[in-house]
Amino acid sequence: MNLSILLEQPSKKLALFGSADKHLRMIRESLGVTLMNRNDEVKLSGEPDQVAKAAAVIEQMQRKLRKQDWISVEEVSEALSGAMRADDRAREGEIDVYSKAAAVKPKTAGQKTYIEAIFGNDLTICVGPAGTGKTYLAVAAAASMLKRNQVKRLVLARPAVEAGERLGFLPGDLQAKVNPYLRPLFDALHDMMDFEQVKRFMVNDVIEVIPLAFMRGRTLNDSVIILDEAQNTTVAQMLMFLTRLGHNSKMIITGDASQVDLPPRERSGLIDATERLKGIKGIAMVELERGDIVRHRLVQSIVDAYDRTSNDRTSNDRPSSRGHFPDGDPGEGNDTP
Repeated sequence: MNLSILLEQPSKKLALFGSADKHLRMIRESLGVTLMNRNDEVKLSGEPDQVAKAAAVIEQMQRKLRKQDWISVEEVSEALSGAMRADDRAREGEIDVYSKAAAVKPKTAGQKTYIEAIFGNDLTICVGPAGTGKTYLAVAAAASMLKRNQVKRLVLARPAVEAGERLGFLPGDLQAKVNPYLRPLFDALHDMMDFEQVKRFMVNDVIEVIPLAFMRGRTLNDSVIILDEAQNTTVAQMLMFLTRLGHNSKMIITGDASQVDLPPRERSGLIDATERLKGIKGIAMVELERGDIVRHRLVQSIVDAYDRTSNDRTSNDRPSSRGHFPDGDPGEGNDTP
């Protein structure tokens, strides 16, 4: 779709476009449209619904310039958020990510509760078995907040814990060794936005996918910070991660408390955190169950089968990883995305 918008006040073009066209870049990045200035007109092209939202944003900006001489970045961000909220009301429950091909929407009541917890709290801890969408929905919510300019960065972390294989025997340098551990996060990202956009965001440090150990000593403001496979953190590592939370940031922690790959006597930081942090205002704890599994129909049957045959053995082998989750066991299963 192509659309042209006539500038009401060409003399205020700089105020409308922003310094070095910063406002136009915000609209382009958020809505995925092309904008060009030609002869006191702004020409828009792209998907019809996105062009319509961009046009609404520009019209709102022009209305502001009738009463004032400059528009701030915050006002542009507010206009963008308003346009996206209106779109959300039209597509109730759908998470607005960059890729139009990836319509992400909670499919179960548990997943809906999870998404509401993420948007409504600064810290969300989610546990559950394989296939319940813990990681995927967290990345989708984070991408949506980035697109809406509610945050400036995404930071996705995982502990590089060996699960039956030795990290040191993997070929290559450190980056090559840790990449397999981070692959599920990259896979989710590439569902939310195209390859070139992911690459551009990573080059510009808008998106960072790192091993947990690399987060020590940092404070992350204006960010969504996701910790995946958190059952494989130690208590000290979890404390380190939790204290990275900065101003205007959200933190999401996901894991399967029944699948701990730490040494037998090492207490899981995820289980420890659910006990210590329960009841604190601003922290949500969500428990997804087998009924929330949304992968291939066989996944739930596989999880149930392993639960029936290995429940007692797991209890004996890993006393530190079971029986400590508040208000019940979060469920069995290997949460390999």
